Amino acid sequence: MGSRLVRDALIGAVAGTVGTLAMDLLWYQRYRSGGGEDSFTEWEFVNSTESFDDASAPGEVGKRLADTVGVDLPDEAAGTTTNVMHWLTGIGYGIGHGLLQRGRGTITGGVLTGVGAFTNSYVTLGAMGVYKPMWEYDAQTLMKDLSAHIVYGLATSAAFATLTSSDDD
Repeated sequence: MGSRLVRDALIGAVAGTVGTLAMDLLWYQRYRSGGGEDSFTEWEFVNSTESFDDASAPGEVGKRLADTVGVDLPDEAAGTTTNVMHWLTGIGYGIGHGLLQRGRGTITGGVLTGVGAFTNSYVTLGAMGVYKPMWEYDAQTLMKDLSAHIVYGLATSAAFATLTSSDDD
């Protein structure tokens, strides 16, 4: 039983990576539709964030975690910190998906994972003061974010199902 949990967690981490990429591809497509011109690689990994004052939520959380353990991150690390925390968050939700997925269908598990990640993000980040309380966002912003998280969940669930399909044989 224990080895299966470890295996599911590891496969979930891989699936969470796939889900994060799928969500980011959706966000990138939206960026390009809005007139953005950077390549995907530039948009995804070459972060123009120059300080933690300009960092998005993952960067802010990473800075707070570093401060908590006594690591002083310079502003030059804001972009890298943002990217690392963003990917680690997706991998972490993937691990949770892997541990909780058994017995659920791919679509059900994916929607639950996406909605769970979306809700947890708004609750946690709102409590930390990184986000405003959820009810202060307009419906369009919430729907765009929810839909991206559902894409994340479905891609994570599909990857998990694919990687564990030999278990059913």
